[in-house]
This record gives sequence, C-alpha cells and structure tokens, in this order.
Amino acid sequence: MIKHFTKDEILESDSFFRRNLINCLSGYKSLNLIGTKSSEGISNLTPFSQVFHIGATPPLVGILFRPHTVKRDTLENILETGYFTMNQVTPSFYKEAHWTSARWEGSEFLHTGLEELYLDDFSVPYVKGSPLQLGCQLVETQTLKVNQTVFVIGSIEHIYVEEKGLRTDGSLDLNVLESVTVSGLDEYHVGMKLARLSYAKPDREVEEI
Repeated sequence: MIKHFTKDEILESDSFFRRNLINCLSGYKSLNLIGTKSSEGISNLTPFSQVFHIGATPPLVGILFRPHTVKRDTLENILETGYFTMNQVTPSFYKEAHWTSARWEGSEFLHTGLEELYLDDFSVPYVKGSPLQLGCQLVETQTLKVNQTVFVIGSIEHIYVEEKGLRTDGSLDLNVLESVTVSGLDEYHVGMKLARLSYAKPDREVEEI
C-alpha cells in the first residue's frame, strides 16, 4: 500500500511529523562533523548531513545551514574566521558525534570526549580518529530567497585520508573507511557496497569493475 501526501496535507500535519518526514526524503546522507573556532579561540563541533560536492577544479564543497535567525555558532565562526574542517564519522564514535548536537556551553570537544587535532598549522581543529578530514577556507555565502537557508561554499585546502581507503585512481572506498551515514535527523547507518560499475557508454553494457 502506498501512502500519498499532498503539499497541503504536509503543511497541515504535526510539525514533529513533518520535520521527520521531510528530512528522510533525500535518503541516506553523508555525515560530517564540522569543526570551527571562534575569534575568541573557543573550538566548536557539530554534525552536518547537508554537505555536498560543488566542483573538483578548484576543489569545492558546499554546506547548507538553517536560516540565520538565531545564534548558530558554526556558521558564525566560519563567517568570522573564514575556516572550518570536515571530519567523517565512524562506528567507533558516532554516538559522541550525535551528542555534539546538544546545546553545550563551551566546546563540544570538552563535553563529549572527542579530541581536537591540529595539523600543518591549520587554525581550526580536526577530529582525532576521523579517517577522512578536510581543511577548508570560506569562499562564498548565499542566502536563498526561498527560505533564508544559508549556502556556504568552501575551498578544500587540505585532505587527510587513511591510505587503506584510497584507491590508485583517486576514488575512496568508504566501506573500508567505515564512513557512517545518516537518514533523517537521528538514524545512523554503515553503508554496504553493492558494486562499482564501469563508465556508462551507449555502445556497451555496464560491467562491474
């Protein structure tokens, strides 16, 4: 049986139900802990699933932030300092990663037990133990007219990845890295590889590689 919702029914539904439903519609999403530091030197850490590829030349990544109508430490730190890190999560610390979303006073690192890691004089902390870490610099921000969501574009200045997950062609084996994904707001998953397929061309069938 298929359940059908019209837009009007969605808007009239309970806000908690509506939030959960809409957040699940995009399916499995990448999970990254975004590390920042305030201009006063206080480190900040919070989980994000609205992260995506923008381009490879130059290497760019995008993040969507909820409307800047209340204090948002991560966004404000990026706007103030111009730097942030992205750190993928593994099963060994996904609960601590989720815990960083609580409304802590002071640094989430101190409260959750996750450790700060500083590399190559980058001013913002990475998460120790993350198998894939990006050091990024702010390039551009846009506030979307449709709902005041803030779109942040960062330049990827540094990449740190465990060698076991790096293939010779530059692609990453996220199964080997044990990257955790998220659906909705609070359900976590570990991906299971089906296959890697050949480049799609009209004159030949797709094959596993």
